[in-house]
Amino acid sequence: MYRRVAISSVALLALAITLVQVPAGLAATTLTVAQAISSQSGTGTVRGNVVGEPTATSTVRTSNFTGDTAIAIADSSGETGTSRMLYVQVTSAYRSAFGLRTNPGLMGDPVTVTGTLTAYFSHPGLKSPTAMSAGGGGTTPPTTPPPTTPPTDSYYAAAAGKSGEQLKTALHTIISRGVTTLSYDAVWNALKATDQDPANSNNVILLYSGTSRSKSLNGGNSGNWNREHVWAKSHGDFGTAAGPGTDLHHLRPEDVGVNSLRDNKDFDNGGSAVASAPGNFTDGDSWEPRNAVKGDVARMILYMAVRYEGGDSWPDLEVDNATGSGTAPRIGRISALLQWNAQDPPDAFERNRNQIIYASYQRNRNPFIDHPEWAASVFG
Repeated sequence: MYRRVAISSVALLALAITLVQVPAGLAATTLTVAQAISSQSGTGTVRGNVVGEPTATSTVRTSNFTGDTAIAIADSSGETGTSRMLYVQVTSAYRSAFGLRTNPGLMGDPVTVTGTLTAYFSHPGLKSPTAMSAGGGGTTPPTTPPPTTPPTDSYYAAAAGKSGEQLKTALHTIISRGVTTLSYDAVWNALKATDQDPANSNNVILLYSGTSRSKSLNGGNSGNWNREHVWAKSHGDFGTAAGPGTDLHHLRPEDVGVNSLRDNKDFDNGGSAVASAPGNFTDGDSWEPRNAVKGDVARMILYMAVRYEGGDSWPDLEVDNATGSGTAPRIGRISALLQWNAQDPPDAFERNRNQIIYASYQRNRNPFIDHPEWAASVFG
């Protein structure tokens, strides 16, 4: 009798060890979506099914996706109630694999994601993921970052060997083909991705000021940042309608007060120092940006002049060698812009921004970031 009890005790102990090492361990570390929604604190790993792209607190897009920066997951692949969905931020390391605009076929598929359980779009969410994988089990971010440019030889094939006006025409065709336009409201979230501070994912870098500011401080009040049209929208009177008014290639975050000071001025060298944006200068009709973004500004302006040629419902935008053109669809000064393009070549931030716009939003590129030498050929 004693021996039979001892064997039973050993068997029970072995069974308990087996249960602790496998199923219980997984259950303790992987949450359902329902559990994640009710436990919005700390770090967690969640498994769910992709059910759409969140665009607002109670709105999830299930087709015709507009970006790669967020997904909604649910315990059921057929879930339609947003209250039973978890909104997941998709950071740059994962967009090529998990962004719905790039991968619409992910709809309904299971994913596992690890990150901070906190509100996103003012909705139960998971932000700053450290691991994402299809199905079960997390994977760490790739050790090699995604390339900052696609195979540009194929993208710009039609421009090969051309110069001057022929090059401008070829580039216009290339960057106007298959473009997706954004609404002006959608620009807010897009800028939070394109201009994210590389050192702080909660912030954006302001164009003229160069300061890092919380993404949540977007708006129209003092201390907020808003959407700066580098090609002033009054130069062509295109407003904020989808098209040139919402083109991410020339929209940048900027302090509300500094944005107001720049107003609709042309670009040129000289003027008085801007106290609220050190390194910038301004006079009655022109603005000189800080040295670190002079080339960025130039390449944005040159892009706009090539992209919008008047062959559709938008104005024909042109760059000239003057300032003070008012509401005419022109902006200057081209001599300064070409100087700035040469003086300040594209850096990693600008190249990455170009890639995000291409891959996650508009599907087109700024050719003068990929090939800054083309600026002199087209506009010299």
